[in-house]
Amino acid sequence: MELSDEDLCSRIAERDADAFELMVDRHQARAYRLAASILGNEADARDVSQDAFIRLYESAAQFDRRSRFSTWFYRILVNLCIDHQRKNRWWKRLSPLATPGIDDPDERAVDPPSSEAGPEEDAMLKQSISRLRPALAKLSPQQRAALLLQTQEGLTSREIGEVLKCSEATARVHVHRGIAQLRKLISND
Repeated sequence: MELSDEDLCSRIAERDADAFELMVDRHQARAYRLAASILGNEADARDVSQDAFIRLYESAAQFDRRSRFSTWFYRILVNLCIDHQRKNRWWKRLSPLATPGIDDPDERAVDPPSSEAGPEEDAMLKQSISRLRPALAKLSPQQRAALLLQTQEGLTSREIGEVLKCSEATARVHVHRGIAQLRKLISND
């Protein structure tokens, strides 16, 4: 029987290296993808997602099971992303938003695109992404995180509120305002 994330976290609190390795295997790709979406930079996303796993290892004993493990872990990850952005605001002027595997063509992306898409679909997707990335970069960190947690990770408003340390209503407001801002930015494009 496979252990739940919550049980693995308890074992990590007891410094079980195998449990930690399994937890990293389970959540590494999603953590990286979320960090890359929030930060827009591949190298920063790798660093911050690795930092999140270090924090997990160091603070696993503080996980009290009042929420799901993923909610608790995403809170750590999102907070690290927001802290990173506050410390490194200059990157917005120097580096365009990145996509895993695009910045370094020799590096394999975490989640490679489907090989079934035709050239027309690829062109439409690239055009949409090229309009969406700059707009996402203009959202507040909370709005961007709330939108990405909802769309990429499928979290509910309550779970987003737990991750962002705000009420469920405030989480819904972040999502709503983020969507409204994206529509406005994209329509002005």
